[in-house]
Amino acid sequence: MTDPAIRLNDACVDFPIFDAKTRSLKKSVLGRAGGRIGTESKVPIIEALRDITLSLNRGDRVALVGHNGAGKSTLLRLMAGIYEPTRGKAAVRGKVAPIFDLAVGMDPEISGMENIIIRGLFLGMTKKQMEARIDDIAEFTELGDYLEMPLRAYSTGMRVRLALGVVTSIDPEILLLDEGIGAVDAEFLAKARGRLNELVSRSGILVFASHSDEFLADLCDTALWMEHGQIREFGPLHDVLDGYKGRRDTGGAA
Repeated sequence: MTDPAIRLNDACVDFPIFDAKTRSLKKSVLGRAGGRIGTESKVPIIEALRDITLSLNRGDRVALVGHNGAGKSTLLRLMAGIYEPTRGKAAVRGKVAPIFDLAVGMDPEISGMENIIIRGLFLGMTKKQMEARIDDIAEFTELGDYLEMPLRAYSTGMRVRLALGVVTSIDPEILLLDEGIGAVDAEFLAKARGRLNELVSRSGILVFASHSDEFLADLCDTALWMEHGQIREFGPLHDVLDGYKGRRDTGGAA
């Protein structure tokens, strides 16, 4: 089996911002008449990621840190293949298990039990494989009769439990975790840590975004500090965390 890998080379992700004027038919027609279309029409661009070069291989356990809006979520979505680079290159090899968007692969109108199957299929498992894991997932989530109810009846924390139950039952090659798992209660989170550690030990690559230094130290040994859509620092976990916290505590742009 080929080892999992993430290769980003000068990868950029841009988001054009359209307003009512730039979307209007009148402006489109006038733009064509004047010869100013496409990027020449002065559409504002948000540079969400800039010049990201990164190479991750089997065994890498990377904490993703940075202030809100630094580009962490965009980077996770680039690694998951949800976003493609506007410029540069992104190559991901291996089965990716993302748990940062609870809506992906889950249907609010069907039961939790049915969603276990659906989300498992989304993560690359077969229906038979997920059916064999249902009892284990049900026991872990502690959702009981709620598993027979539609997902729209669930609280955010309950949805996280279900998503965690599914993703921690599989054997991913690349595991992408976001801080949204903190929506569960402290007691369940303590229980989930053991299961997450087991999952991480089975996965090839882990990238975990969180504001909890303790949680990051549990699962990671290196860290990637994002700032304004760029990599500020990449190295040993505690060295990067010390630099990031020092800049944040002194009021720097972090």
